[in-house]
Order: sequence, then C-alpha cells, then structure tokens
Amino acid sequence: MLQSRGVETLANIPELRRRILFLLAALAIYRVAVQIPTPGINTLALAALFDRAGGTIFGFLDMFSGGALRRLSICALGIMPYISASIILQLLTVVFPSIKEMQKEGPEGRRKIAYYTRYLTVAICLIQGFGIAVGLERMTAPNGDPIVLFPGWGFKILTMITLTAGTIFLMWLGEQITEHGIGNGISMLIFAGIVAGIPGALIRTFRLVKTGELSPVVLILILALIIAVVAFTVFMERAQRRIPIHYARRQVGRQIVGGQTTYLPLKVNMAGVIPPIFASSVLMFPATIANFVPLEFFQKMTHWFQPGSLLYEILFVVLIIFFCYFYTAIIFNPQEVAENLQKQGGFIPGIRPGRATAEFLDKVLTRLTLIGALYISAICVLPTILIKEFNVPFYFGGTALLIVVGVAMDTMAQIEAHLLTRHYDGLMKQGRLRGRGR
Repeated sequence: MLQSRGVETLANIPELRRRILFLLAALAIYRVAVQIPTPGINTLALAALFDRAGGTIFGFLDMFSGGALRRLSICALGIMPYISASIILQLLTVVFPSIKEMQKEGPEGRRKIAYYTRYLTVAICLIQGFGIAVGLERMTAPNGDPIVLFPGWGFKILTMITLTAGTIFLMWLGEQITEHGIGNGISMLIFAGIVAGIPGALIRTFRLVKTGELSPVVLILILALIIAVVAFTVFMERAQRRIPIHYARRQVGRQIVGGQTTYLPLKVNMAGVIPPIFASSVLMFPATIANFVPLEFFQKMTHWFQPGSLLYEILFVVLIIFFCYFYTAIIFNPQEVAENLQKQGGFIPGIRPGRATAEFLDKVLTRLTLIGALYISAICVLPTILIKEFNVPFYFGGTALLIVVGVAMDTMAQIEAHLLTRHYDGLMKQGRLRGRGR
C-alpha cells in the first residue's frame, strides 16, 4: 500500500543515496587534506600567533578554511581565491562589455568564463602564497620562537607551489561535488569549514560553565538566542517581493499564446553573503598590514580598526550597506529586465512597459536592498555586541551564520527536488519536504 502511494525511504532512492554518499566522502577527503601541513612550518608557534592575531584578515580567512590557515596546511588558502576570481570577473563585466556579452553566449560563454576564472585563481594563489611566505618569515610567536624553520627562497617557492596546488585541488573537488553530489560544491566546502569549528566553540562554552565563568541560565539564554537568530535568518533569506507580470494574448502562427499571469520574485537579500565578506576584508586590511610593517602609524590604525570598537562597527555597517547596493546593481539590471519583458509581451499591471517599468523595478529594488542591508548588518554586528557589552561567548553568528543557513537551505531544496521528481515523500513526515504523491 505504501508503495502505491509512492512512499519511499532514502535507502530506496539509489541516485539520491549515491549523491549524498559522494558528498560525505568528498567532505571527508577535504577534512583530511586540511590536516596536512606545509613543510618548513613550526605549527605550534603559528597556532600561538593566530591566537594573538584573531582580529586580522588571517583570522577571518581561517574561519572559512576550517582551521587550515592556522596550521598552514596545503589547503590554507581554502577556496577563497576561486571566489575572489569569480567576483573579480563579475565586477569586470561593468568595465568590459565584451565579458558581459560572453555571459550571454550560453554554455560556450560560461565555459570561457570558467576557463579565465581558473587561470585567475592560480595567479591569485601564487601572489597570496608569496605574501604569506614573506610575512611568516618576518613573524615570531609570542614567546619568540620563529614561525618558519628554514627561511629563504626555497621556502617561498615551496609555499607558493603547495598552497596553489591545494586550492586547485579544492576547486576540482568542489566541481566534482557539484556534478556528482548534492548542492554547490564550492559552497559546501565553505560550509564544511565553518561547521568544523562549531564543536570547538561548544567545548569552550561548556568549559566556561564548568569553571563557573558562565552560569547555566546564561547558557540557556544563549541557546534560545541562537535558535531565534537562525529562525530569523531563515525567514529573511526566504523573504521576497513578488511583482505580478501579465502577458498579453497574441497570435504566433496559428496558436494563441499569452494571457497568463506570473510573478517576478525579488529577494530581500539579493546580494547574499558577498557584502559582509568584502566589508570585513577591507576593515581588517590595516590590522594585517601592521603585522608586516611594524610602524607606529599602522599600530594606531590597528587599535582604531579593532573588531568591537565603535569606529569599526560603524564603518562595518556602512560598508555592508554600500556593497549590498553595489553588488545588487551588478547582478540585477532593471533596464535589461524591463526590455526583456517588453520583448516577450509582458507588463506590470498599472505600469507602462519600457522605461516606466525599469524605474518601478529600480524603486522597489532600492527599498528591498535597504531592508536586506540592515538585516545583514544586524546579524553581523550581533555577535560583537554580545561578546563585548555582555561578555557572552556567541561564536555562531555573523557571516558564518549567513553562509551556513544559506547553504543548508539550498541543499535541502535540491534534495526536495530529487524527491519531487520521483513522486517520493520527503525525508520528514511533517514539514515542507513532502513529495507530490501526497
């Protein structure tokens, strides 16, 4: 009877089971690679240095690499160079129309862009690898121990090659996950790196309770706050403004097409997690420079731009809002959307096609982007306020929370799509993951 209703468990869905097992195996390989250190590094001294420099861009990148940068493993750069290369090419579409035209060429254009992205990734890795090697040679641990055991050009070249090879491996692994697994491979690797740090954060939190530095009541309040923040993040990530689009009836050959009404969904957070990543990188740059150039001016800048300071948080919110508008303007062009609607015979009820439609979409998108920017700013600033003002250990928040929730939602949506394709029931008996067989 259950078979007739299309009710199946995950174990009886071969393709989905195979994809999930491939994803788990790939993530396990990734976590093993993170543990392999680059030759010539004093790992204990490097870990002590990172404990002191947690407010710099190195600590920020270490979070996305799952602790790989702290160990300077072969995957220390993580997948961030590939993301940076992709973002740079997207930004270049504004400057070079030829790249924008390449995006419109379909699969062939996307292959060319992917080709350029890989080569740009290699260039970024070589530059970052050289910079990290030079910087580490000049650094020492708080106790005076050297970070690099055998400094020189041999170490620099070896570090450049090793870190570049590690990023290329992760880039390839991410592509394999996208093709043979579940979800976007690059996002899954970042997701795994962030989630890998959660057990350590929980251990530190319960250690504070055990030593009496944190009361059980405060711990319960923290857990309730985390649940509330996650629920709010899920709500805002799913929030969208649906613009009604009506298509006029017209005759094409002997057939009458059109006459239906659909919607143009505009997400509240259309820019995703790009704004906080860019804003954090810009603000942490002075603190990072101070580690390489021991001048008094840069030391003062480090104090001014220390995470948690009033100036830092104000600039952080301003940059997030700026990058939200900037990135949204790149990925969504109201004029182009209005032209496409006019060519297809679509229009917004009460709005004239063409320029008036573009102005209406731009006005709506401007208001939505402001709401999304304020939402991202609140989520990113919340951990700092709790840690500094109330001395509450709130490790799970900010940019990491946005990435974890976004990737989890996208992955569950893809699993649901596989289940709906075969008219299977969802993984849960209650909830949104249900098949069409019901």
